[in-house]
Amino acid sequence: MSSSAVDQGDVTITYANDIATIQFQHPLSNSLPGKILAKLATTIINAGQNEDCKVIILRSAGDRAFCAGASFNELISIQDLNEGKAFFSGFANVINAARKCPKLIIGRVQGKAVGGGVGLASAVDYCIATKFSAVKLSELAVGIGPFVVGPAVERKIGTSAMSQLAIDATTWYSAEWAMNKGLYASVHESAQEMDEAIDTLATTLSKSNPEAMTKLKQVFWAGTENWDDLLEKRAAMSGELVLSTFTREAIAKFNSK
Repeated sequence: MSSSAVDQGDVTITYANDIATIQFQHPLSNSLPGKILAKLATTIINAGQNEDCKVIILRSAGDRAFCAGASFNELISIQDLNEGKAFFSGFANVINAARKCPKLIIGRVQGKAVGGGVGLASAVDYCIATKFSAVKLSELAVGIGPFVVGPAVERKIGTSAMSQLAIDATTWYSAEWAMNKGLYASVHESAQEMDEAIDTLATTLSKSNPEAMTKLKQVFWAGTENWDDLLEKRAAMSGELVLSTFTREAIAKFNSK
């Protein structure tokens, strides 16, 4: 395992005009090691509790990769079920943090989203993207399955579209496809146009009634009250599968490309 890859990356937050902007970054296409997942969940929770914040923008660094999903360097180092469950619980914690956050979260997707990246795009309340923001749920291709992100993705785009992504795990689906399925609210030609749309919406929301937005979010997420338990069980499923010989060989092969 490359310990340096696991230790790299960061999450930052800035506040301006009642808007919190959370950014995560990692040099490997914004992949998500456990440390980044933990900090991302904590940062979302803290922003939700900050009275200086009325709305949150969630984004990643760079130009053409929103998020490559799970860190393969970390996946291949997992030695037992507890480690496996703990790693995948990182994704569960981020999704649950976004779900329970009393502030509306706008997702900024500037490029491709894979696996956990699709989960992040599904866990925000309103997602705006560029035409470069194709999506793929690649988990089955490496012997696992999109079990932890599945509930969030299914809630956003429906069982049929989620199943299509999960089963055809090696195909990229275009940003237009994702918009038509409801993952993205709008798709723009450039990052500049996307950012203008995000700024306009975030500014409008920052002047809206905070109590009304919180109640609106509660309505949107009704029926997900069991997700703390559900996603914990899903994390255990993935944690078990990642230990299999099939998955270890598949990840090693993919990681060597």
